[in-house]
Amino acid sequence: MSIQSKINAICYGEVLYDIFGEEKKIGGAPLNLAVRTASFGFQVSMISAVGQDENGNGVIQYLSDNHVDVVGINQIQGPETGLVNVTLEESGSATYEIRYPAAWDFITANNNALEQVKNADVFFFGSLICRNDISKNTLIQLLKLNPKMLKVFDVNLRKPFYDGKLIRELMQHADFIKFNDEEILEIAQQMGFQSENLNSVIEFVVKETGAKSICVTRGKHGSLLFWKGKIYQHNGYPVKVADTVGAGDSFLASLIYQLMTDDDAKKALDFASAVGAIVASKHGANPEILLSEIQELMA
Repeated sequence: MSIQSKINAICYGEVLYDIFGEEKKIGGAPLNLAVRTASFGFQVSMISAVGQDENGNGVIQYLSDNHVDVVGINQIQGPETGLVNVTLEESGSATYEIRYPAAWDFITANNNALEQVKNADVFFFGSLICRNDISKNTLIQLLKLNPKMLKVFDVNLRKPFYDGKLIRELMQHADFIKFNDEEILEIAQQMGFQSENLNSVIEFVVKETGAKSICVTRGKHGSLLFWKGKIYQHNGYPVKVADTVGAGDSFLASLIYQLMTDDDAKKALDFASAVGAIVASKHGANPEILLSEIQELMA
């Protein structure tokens, strides 16, 4: 599915292989965001690092085949391309064992990456990439390079690779923050605010961080979006879940795509909820989705 647009997007962070028993699939939240965003016709560039190995070649080829610019990916000596052991529960939810170190822990910005960020309209980043200071320092450098781009922070709390101080620091750099419900409750509590009311928690985080917008996903219970001073809610679409890997990434990519091209928050949340549900109903993080599938579910 491709809907042409002139918007330039950057996805920064981990690219890797998810290992499901004897099977391996290319993944990583920023990579999933890049592939889904590119499917909507955005000009998407990936900034990351892979090893000089077969898996690294595979990641670069996969992204190129999915219309993602890869000149910002360094292929480095030493560390191998990232690997993650994924365990799927009967419900379809996933737990992750993320191997360390990996090539994506050592991202540096080449000249191509710097130029791309200077011309970007939207920049996606997450918290997992900051488990190593090299990749973290590169991220902070890039976030400061272009004050005009929309900086989208996809909070990904993966133990033991984060702490409250890191998350608060990254939130200060973001215009748009995406949490799941457990993540925002945990972070708010660490910041001294304890409540089970998500609307109140969202308003607290907005006040404390200065973020312009916040989205909270709630699994099968839908999502909430704070946009331009108002909170919107969607109850989600019921589907038979195959696995949840990548569903949140496709949801976020779809939401930002709609907000940047239409600026209708209610419509954006509806569209993103449909895309996320369809991805959850299929196996793998980046299944192909037809526009007709989205429209049918929304109808």
